[in-house]
Amino acid sequence: MKSLIKYLFMLFCFMNCFTAMAQNAKSDTSAKKLKEVTITGKKQLIERKQGKTIVNVDAAITNAGTTVLEVLEKSPGVMVDKNGGISLQGKPSVLVLIDDKPTYLSGTELSNLLGSMSSSQVNQIEFITSPSAKYDASGNAGVINIKTKKNKQEGFNGNFLTNIGQGKYLKNNNSLVLNFRKGKINTFLNYGFNYNKNFTSIYAYRQYFDNKGDVTSALDQPSYLGNEGHNNSLKTGIDFYASEKTTFGLTLSGSLVARKGAGDAIATWLSPQKAVDSAITTYSGSDFRLRNGAVNVYGRHNITKTQDIGFDLDYLKYSIDNDQNFQNIRTGAVAYNQGSRGDIPSKLEIFSAKADYTLQLGKNAKFEAGAKSSSISTDNTANYELSDGTNWKEDLKKSNHFLYKENINSVYSSLEHKINRFSYQLGVRYENTHYTGNQLGNASQAGSNFSKNYQDFFPSGYLSYQVDSANSFSITAGRRIDRPAYQKLNPFVFIINKYTYQRGNPFFLPQYTWNFELSHSYKQLLTTAVSYSGIKNYFSQLFLSEGDDILVYTEGNVGQMYNFGASVTLQVSPTKWWSLTAQSNFNYKKLSGYQNVNYKSSVKQLHTSMNNQFKLSKTLNGEISGFYTTKNRNDLQELLSPTGQVSAGLAKTILKGKGTLRLTARDIFYTQSMEGMTDFPGANEYFILWRDSQVINAGFSYRFGKPLKAAKRSTGGAGDEINRAGT
Repeated sequence: MKSLIKYLFMLFCFMNCFTAMAQNAKSDTSAKKLKEVTITGKKQLIERKQGKTIVNVDAAITNAGTTVLEVLEKSPGVMVDKNGGISLQGKPSVLVLIDDKPTYLSGTELSNLLGSMSSSQVNQIEFITSPSAKYDASGNAGVINIKTKKNKQEGFNGNFLTNIGQGKYLKNNNSLVLNFRKGKINTFLNYGFNYNKNFTSIYAYRQYFDNKGDVTSALDQPSYLGNEGHNNSLKTGIDFYASEKTTFGLTLSGSLVARKGAGDAIATWLSPQKAVDSAITTYSGSDFRLRNGAVNVYGRHNITKTQDIGFDLDYLKYSIDNDQNFQNIRTGAVAYNQGSRGDIPSKLEIFSAKADYTLQLGKNAKFEAGAKSSSISTDNTANYELSDGTNWKEDLKKSNHFLYKENINSVYSSLEHKINRFSYQLGVRYENTHYTGNQLGNASQAGSNFSKNYQDFFPSGYLSYQVDSANSFSITAGRRIDRPAYQKLNPFVFIINKYTYQRGNPFFLPQYTWNFELSHSYKQLLTTAVSYSGIKNYFSQLFLSEGDDILVYTEGNVGQMYNFGASVTLQVSPTKWWSLTAQSNFNYKKLSGYQNVNYKSSVKQLHTSMNNQFKLSKTLNGEISGFYTTKNRNDLQELLSPTGQVSAGLAKTILKGKGTLRLTARDIFYTQSMEGMTDFPGANEYFILWRDSQVINAGFSYRFGKPLKAAKRSTGGAGDEINRAGT
């Protein structure tokens, strides 16, 4: 990966030099020089468009020194659970894109990727609660699109940022964005390095019950896990404007995430009278490595002033290694020293091709259509060994080799039209899915395989009415699907501790959702909405009791969930020096399903976020922001306690506006814990989790370069089309 980064950086420099020499050779000495004009302005933190909320990451001072995952958890309407799962407007299961491309990761792998990606590399994050038919149908709550920085400004320019943070442990992130554009060539580079030392402290108290509901035993489990990780990521490419109508481009990207952890835990068995029966101390270690590379080739062509087509070819490859080791030491009447270790590599390979067509029908109507085909294959191995304190031997009951292949083919079309004060969009997407899974057997376990083929239509649309220049109403509706993550179909065992395992479920089926929303917007100041979602084959964690007091976490389809929501968003400036953005989401969730017994649960939850921006002087700005969540529930059997945090920061511009100094404090009162109660068959468990979230950050950013004074050349009558043809 280091050699790849060096190669791509050299390639970028070479392209810059080549382009500069070529343009200088062709320069017109008689061309008139243009005066340099600098335009400055402060972006709003939140922008709203039809069905979309946009967060400008750099507009929030307290985003300095954070990861993308930390930016998401303080964004309006977003919640992140203890496992890194992301909810939007109170609904779980979100399709996460980076630069309009699916990550093809979920759960822990997605959390590790976003948690190691610096927010300084990100320009905007789009939250699309009502995606149109051109988006993949995945994500019952909608789409989150993370757009990295890429400057289109003429000439050579760039931005450098460095940040150092101190919580209990040290953190550091750095980013470099370079761009050179002149004539028909645009080249760019976005590099980031992120170092993060962290910890997770968990306390869990599990009680077991008999048929009468009396406590038979209890398990007291404090644990501490420290980890240290770093991430290198690079994205570079070239755009070639072949003509005023045609653009081609190549993008290369890759990342290297490495994280090592070491922890200790004590599991103490207690009698119903709280007397100690025995205690097991567990020492653990982990070594997680994620490497990925991606290639994108694209083309855009304006057939006429009213028609354009485009294509994208993408190839992605992930290589994930996860090594685990555990040492269990028991004290008491039956003492022992046992060990367990696992080598759990995974490979993920994706190829995707899509084509899109747009036809402008007069001034007020647009037709879109397209097709996409993707092929995904995974190769997962879990090699476990056991030790009796002296010798190691294979643990074939837990070892596993799982192969999975999936093909998704889709087509879509949509029509958008404006008639006087009314505007609407109607679209439909058809997706066909075929997958096969093959669990290879060993001397202790028989092999198995499964396959499934299914197809569905996913309609979507909106109807909007502009009452006057300030007020508008919109109704949106759409059907979505969530397919199980590849890893969660794999029936292999992942050890959490001696008494807790995690296992995949090969019988996991997709869940389907109908979403409806009615909203009112008053300018960009006030937005209110009410919504309803109905989910069939709802995804939920499942908790199974097995022999030797072991609890197994898995996931599956449990039944149905109904979500009734109401939201209010306010964006005002009470004074010239104070800007306020606030959002509250209320959700009433009702879940029902079967997990050994019939379960029914419901919750009323409120999530509120607020951001205050203060202009203290011409060069000094301040911010106070935070969020609070009441009791909430995403799973059938788990109820979460209230949580929240408050952050503050200052930003000072220096060096004639080209440099910025930032000082921020995150989770000032150290209140962002994750606490809750889980109900198991015949047991329950209280837990509370703390991380290194109370952090002080100091950062510096600098913009350099300036536009080239290029010769003016005519763009004909297709200036807008040329902009649309670019990326």
